[in-house]
Amino acid sequence: MQHRTPRLPLEGSLDLTYRCSNDCRHCWLRIPSDAEEETKELSTQEIMGIVDDARGMGCRRWSISGGEPMLRPDFAEVFDYITRKSMAYSLNTNGTLITPRIARLLKRRGSKMVALYGATADVHDRITRTPGSFEATMRGLAYLKEAGAGHMIQIVPMTDNHHQLDDMVRLAGSLERDCRIGAPWLYLSASGDRSKNREITRQRLDPRCVVGLDKPDIGYEERLTCEGGNGSMRPGRDKDDHLFAACIASRRDFHIDPYGSMSFCGFIKDPALRYDLREGSLRECWEEFIPSLADRVTGESEYSENCGSCELRGDCRWCPVYAYLEHGRYSARVEYLCDVAEATKNFREDWLKTHRRYYRCAGITLQVDSDMPLSDGSFHPKFRLFEADGPGEDTISIHHHSGLPDLEGRDLGIEVYRKSPWAIYNKDGSWIYLCVSPHAGDKHVSKVATFNRDHTRCRIYNDDSNGSGLHQGGHHSLTQLPSDQILLARILADRQGCYLHAAGVSVAGNGLLFVGHSDAGKSTISTQLREHATILCDDRMIVRRWPDGFKIHGTWSHGDVPDVSPASAPLRAIMFLKQARKNRVVHLG
Repeated sequence: MQHRTPRLPLEGSLDLTYRCSNDCRHCWLRIPSDAEEETKELSTQEIMGIVDDARGMGCRRWSISGGEPMLRPDFAEVFDYITRKSMAYSLNTNGTLITPRIARLLKRRGSKMVALYGATADVHDRITRTPGSFEATMRGLAYLKEAGAGHMIQIVPMTDNHHQLDDMVRLAGSLERDCRIGAPWLYLSASGDRSKNREITRQRLDPRCVVGLDKPDIGYEERLTCEGGNGSMRPGRDKDDHLFAACIASRRDFHIDPYGSMSFCGFIKDPALRYDLREGSLRECWEEFIPSLADRVTGESEYSENCGSCELRGDCRWCPVYAYLEHGRYSARVEYLCDVAEATKNFREDWLKTHRRYYRCAGITLQVDSDMPLSDGSFHPKFRLFEADGPGEDTISIHHHSGLPDLEGRDLGIEVYRKSPWAIYNKDGSWIYLCVSPHAGDKHVSKVATFNRDHTRCRIYNDDSNGSGLHQGGHHSLTQLPSDQILLARILADRQGCYLHAAGVSVAGNGLLFVGHSDAGKSTISTQLREHATILCDDRMIVRRWPDGFKIHGTWSHGDVPDVSPASAPLRAIMFLKQARKNRVVHLG
């Protein structure tokens, strides 16, 4: 079986330096200028030549990291050259070496992440093993803010700072609006230094803490599976024992270390799996060498009898490179990751029980997920009639998030509609709904809803500060929008259906639809027929065309009459209601 690496577009990852102190996670002390490691590093001109070669092959995105990339005296020159003609870049730094000049250079649009190891100097400096590093990081962040260089603060959790996690989040939020929690588990050092790796092992968090900080996005993983992706299968694990085949086949990026050694992954340290650019070309490495690695490493019995056949494989973060760093063998299991996988499985099972509900209406199943736990009282009791045990043949997903996203400076796309309470935008085929104030000049947004192109997936962000969150309970719409009609009307348009302002009843299995404007008598006639028919709904009905004809379907959006039903009936008659002194039926032919 041949595995070909896609050629375009390429994304490059460049480590500018590996210079390390005795820090177990992130380094910033400069090694002596006459050290052997420095003499082997790529020169400025060599880096520029590699960048030119990559550009010639289509690479327009770069990730710059280290160690600490700013340890290089020529960092500003190299950064300028890499980013001047790039579409995008990302930079990882601890911020200690940022100067006003570098901060001004970092105003170029791209992703900058500055690592934070503690909320106070004593914790931060103890972890970095460098007195004054906290103060230096704060100074670097101040330079970035002064220069107007947008950046993100990355909190690095471990045992020695976990007790300060909330304080670190608050500190990061006070310094910059964007912050994230980095990978909550630590891999071992490629140096193989036993004392350093013992310290890393000591700093690893309890597996339950790891999952709590990095919760799996279950809905997203399920969507990937439905769309033919890997789902929770992670890169680097093929279905057979060729451990890197899937990773190489799916990736479009490459990694270059400070010494000109290139491979498909920054964690690959085995010289046999890296290509010396000083002895060949980037094109040859990308088009010939890297694809040849797909079948180079096999797991054999160690892999097939352990990770390859493990029932937790879908929940595991195991990767051959992590196994190599841990044991020196690509096929070895990592016990710590086994424990994390077990915790992930338990989290997933609990989450599905407490954070997901299914409801069915007019042949459409609505899967409702929530960041907050859902209870029997989260939605109005009327929804219990529409509850379903699981997904159906036609399932759409709704995911509720607590809190609003930061929209400041965000490109929302083209505004296609604005009339209170909605401002609607279209961006790259997706739809963004903002619930806006009717008052001119009031920029407050109370809800944000994002939909995919056909509205079968939506994420709804709620401003819980006003007491309207799901935890308050009793909500009359599954979307927490003013009406579920906003979603269902759009969904039905693709399913030969429509949402009507009407009442509907089923009489001896025959569906009767009563249409009329407000106060025309829909609720009145529903009440009069209560003893002779099943009321489906007195205010909002769904009509769908099925292979055997038109049917009317009850909904939960009732008016004055609280009776609702998930039942349906073949459409037999449509009545147009008009108020009059006498009751009579006029046949329209």
